[in-house]
Amino acid sequence: VTMFKFSKRVPADGTDAVGAILKAAADPKIISFAGGLPAPELFPVEGMKKATDKVYAEHGQQALQYGAAKGVTELRELILKRVKEKENVDAKLENVMVTTGSEQAIDLVGKAFVNPGDTVLVEEPTYLCALDVFRSYGANFVSVPMDEDGMKMDALEEALKAHPETALVYTVPNFQNPTGRTMPAERRKKFAELAAKYDVPVLEDNPYGDIRFAGEHVPSVKSFDHAGKVFYMSTFSKILAPGFRLGWLVADPKVIEKLTVLKQSADLHTDNLVQYVVTEFFKENDVDAHVKEISDLYGKRKQLMIDGIKKYFPKDVKYTDPEGGMFLWVEVPGVTDTVELFKQCLEHNVAFVPGDPFFAGKPQPGTFRLNYSNMQEDQIEVGLKRLGEALSQALEA
Repeated sequence: VTMFKFSKRVPADGTDAVGAILKAAADPKIISFAGGLPAPELFPVEGMKKATDKVYAEHGQQALQYGAAKGVTELRELILKRVKEKENVDAKLENVMVTTGSEQAIDLVGKAFVNPGDTVLVEEPTYLCALDVFRSYGANFVSVPMDEDGMKMDALEEALKAHPETALVYTVPNFQNPTGRTMPAERRKKFAELAAKYDVPVLEDNPYGDIRFAGEHVPSVKSFDHAGKVFYMSTFSKILAPGFRLGWLVADPKVIEKLTVLKQSADLHTDNLVQYVVTEFFKENDVDAHVKEISDLYGKRKQLMIDGIKKYFPKDVKYTDPEGGMFLWVEVPGVTDTVELFKQCLEHNVAFVPGDPFFAGKPQPGTFRLNYSNMQEDQIEVGLKRLGEALSQALEA
């Protein structure tokens, strides 16, 4: 057997927990609430086709040539306009860069700010792929507890006091992955104040913010940031197409400069063609109407899921009821091994993502994430019925 000496960045155990879950969930017999995929039936295929043809006709040579690492200027201007209208963020062109999906924004910020052994503060639980990224740069995590309104600010301040060496705070304030929770405006204001007071950068990740089907829009943490400490990132993956891998970051120009240098050594620049195509698509289409269509569908699916939980789950099971996004979070008291629970549910032909990989520290047993965006309505009730039966059996055992 050939042996290789991999770097410390490669996970030591070699297991791809997420991959294993998705593989198990891909069986056609299984109703899977495991993925985090948007509803493909709402991808604007025809509109994108038209926009692409137009780009080839009008900007063919530029679109196919090498481009700037920061991104196509017209797209960056469009992003500026959107963050001003949607998030109340005043920024200039020098504050914006385009990334290859929002995943790259997380990666570049991790690379730029986290040295091996540095402390990164995260929500408990948080987005598992962000944990993987920061872990690959040698981060030590400190988890900040949440309640129904997201990360608790008194707990954040305690963590900042206890860890003056903190290199970065990572947060998903809207329809958080995995819990679906949303942080209220008061907390966001306090968050920005704490970032300034303790002189620590905050990465505000907002991939789902546009997909709101209930409640009132809450301005971004970045909109309360007067010290330039908050880096705001988002993506076109949830409102247009994840396959385009198109994200962006809005931050202090000094930060953007450094990240641009790091981006150049990663991939030179994000796909030029899709940048032109998305810019064109916005000119020709009512994107807000398209987003409303997505939000309405996800809202309907979420409600079916909540109805199914109420109908079929054991009574003491706790769950979140999000106002937007793609996920809700379930806590089953009395379960000690979530992975074992996952296997039992697979036997009932239903799947979820176990909670364990979302925790930076000790996982809370009996937790799991359910996705409602990527499931046909008639399957949601069937799946929850199966899940309810599996949970009842597991609790009786």
